[in-house]
Amino acid sequence: MEGTIFSIIPAIIMLVLVLLTRKVLLSLGAGIIVGSLFIHDFAVIDSIQEIGIIFYNIFILDGSVNIGNIYLLSFLLLLGMLTAFLTASGGSRAFGDLMINRVRTRKGAQVMTAIMGLIIFIDDYFNSLAVGQIARPLTDRHKISRAKLAYFIDSTSAPVTVISPISSWGAYIIGIIGGLFAANEITNIQPLEAFITMIPLNFYALSAVLLVFLVAFLKIDIGAMRVHEDRAKTEGKLLKPGENNVPGDLGDAFEPHEQGRIYHLLAPIGVLIVATVTAMVLTGMNASGAEVTILTTFANTNVNLSLFLGGVASVLTALIFHLQQGQPKASWGKILFEGIKTMLPAIYILLLAWMIGSVIGALETGQYLAQIVSDASISSALLPLLFFIIAGLMALATGTSWGTFGIMLPIAAEVAVITDVSMLLPALSAVLAGAVFGDHCTPISDTTILSSTGAGSNHIDHVLTQLPYAFIAAFASAIGYLIIGITNQVVLALFAALIVVFLVGFVIQFINKRI
Repeated sequence: MEGTIFSIIPAIIMLVLVLLTRKVLLSLGAGIIVGSLFIHDFAVIDSIQEIGIIFYNIFILDGSVNIGNIYLLSFLLLLGMLTAFLTASGGSRAFGDLMINRVRTRKGAQVMTAIMGLIIFIDDYFNSLAVGQIARPLTDRHKISRAKLAYFIDSTSAPVTVISPISSWGAYIIGIIGGLFAANEITNIQPLEAFITMIPLNFYALSAVLLVFLVAFLKIDIGAMRVHEDRAKTEGKLLKPGENNVPGDLGDAFEPHEQGRIYHLLAPIGVLIVATVTAMVLTGMNASGAEVTILTTFANTNVNLSLFLGGVASVLTALIFHLQQGQPKASWGKILFEGIKTMLPAIYILLLAWMIGSVIGALETGQYLAQIVSDASISSALLPLLFFIIAGLMALATGTSWGTFGIMLPIAAEVAVITDVSMLLPALSAVLAGAVFGDHCTPISDTTILSSTGAGSNHIDHVLTQLPYAFIAAFASAIGYLIIGITNQVVLALFAALIVVFLVGFVIQFINKRI
């Protein structure tokens, strides 16, 4: 069943179950089981062994410790500890008290969150978790639902890093483009120049970021998001009743210290940012060999190790502050325990997401979707739109933007060079845009999981509330890619896409006011 239409069935089962049951662990588990059965032609014993091997490979791969995954899981535990210390110290409450006086409106709190998402553009993981830690005290005090916070975080992480050349994403993409240009003997444009030229062609990333600010300024709350926001504003409930077991939610685990100061929050987070970025630069320079440039540094940086080192430094800083605080205060052992406990739901989801990603990879789901494009005989004017749609479906099914880049960018380059070389950069941009769109729609994306973790939101609530906004940006992007294919006019296509976002936003605002 590998590489056939049957290869998409496990992903479809998983997505349908998520929507019907809202139980993400059950849905991911069902997809893993069905996919394993497909791999081994429904041989039960072999399928059980396959599941065991996949889980084992998360930690031990090819006889060696899979240190990257262990670093990331350890960082999540450290983040839980940090969150607990920030709460127990009273730093989060002190920061909330300050910001409630400086940022006096819900609109201002949302805009500040979106701006922070734009500023922290080095890496999507780092963005998702760091922005959540900084913004949550502010948004909580202004009664902004955790679902909306997760949306702001998710829609200013990948969409920003995918168009930033100085980021882990940008460096990775530029590296792929360089290989593609060499393979296809393209010498009239350099990879970095091509990447920068492609920024205004990434209609989804730009539309998604624009929509975030429109949502903040115009109060565009759609569907489930409106329910969450109304509950937060009228009842002060940032999560749905009974949803206490979400990442980062400490509930009533301990009373914040009454002598908490703002530096109890800002200093550990500052250490986290400085230590992580420093580690990213140093590991990237060390791995770059003799040719050390900004691009090679970010292309070779060890993100997971850097996050781990930053997490250790920030937790130690928070622990020192805790030990210096007077009584009464919670014991540091209880703080660590409660912090770890809050991150377990996110770790369970991430582990199962990695497992179903391996199953889908073994079934060659991505290759099947890619083959559809290669076999299709279509007009070159439709190439950008087609690649946007296929890349979106691939990222939705596989849960990985980077995997989609690796599969679809070479196909897009080859098809564009053969059919119409003027469509090369639009087609490559469409792949990048579609991958981020699919990433926003799937519950098994790392970035989506970490965005809900950073916000302290129920994961499925985040996925479902973000979908309407993702589809609005995708609809506008599809129009833009259709126009660029027909006219090859970048400014016209980008203007059309952004205007569509504006128009849809104002229409929804008008409808909301009339309801």
